Amino acid sequence: MESLYTELRETLRPVSLGAEKWLGKPITCLDHGFVYLVDYMGNDLAVPQAARTSYGKGTKQTSSEEGLIRYLKRHVHTTPFEMVEFKFHCKMPIFVARQWIRHRTASVNEYSGRYSEMINEFYIPELSQIKAQSKGNRQGRGTDLTEETKVDIQKILREDSERAYGSYRKLLDVDLAKELARIGLSVSNYTEWYWK
Repeated sequence: MESLYTELRETLRPVSLGAEKWLGKPITCLDHGFVYLVDYMGNDLAVPQAARTSYGKGTKQTSSEEGLIRYLKRHVHTTPFEMVEFKFHCKMPIFVARQWIRHRTASVNEYSGRYSEMINEFYIPELSQIKAQSKGNRQGRGTDLTEETKVDIQKILREDSERAYGSYRKLLDVDLAKELARIGLSVSNYTEWYWK
């Protein structure tokens, strides 16, 4: 993969030096996950360029691109910002993907368990991440648990993942359709997608 990004290429499109330095460089997260920039369209100049089209021949006053970007942001003129796009390749547990997809501002193409076999990778939280439910935040973690409790929880999660994947393999071995065989897999199973 790295060789695709290191060869020198000429282009006629706008280049973002900030984006260029991240192309094809995975950032690892969680135990098996990653995210990396695959491609992008546009740069900082695309935003004021799009904004100025509203004035036909252009603005009467010359202002810096940076100043115009600040003005657009301050006055919540958001459509010019849509002229810049990024495409990422991401790998994460399904439960993270489902929370992330709530932000419906993207085009997504996800790994399909209907056509392909699901991989035997499940998110098992590190002991430091295992905490009690927050009393004040229904969506968050709260106080720490005893070390013994955390070890027991981690063991339960690992055993459940192994059992679920074992059952999945048995169903595939009897030639059950993949779309049905995957039903018992946990949302801690990893998935991948391209997010633009």
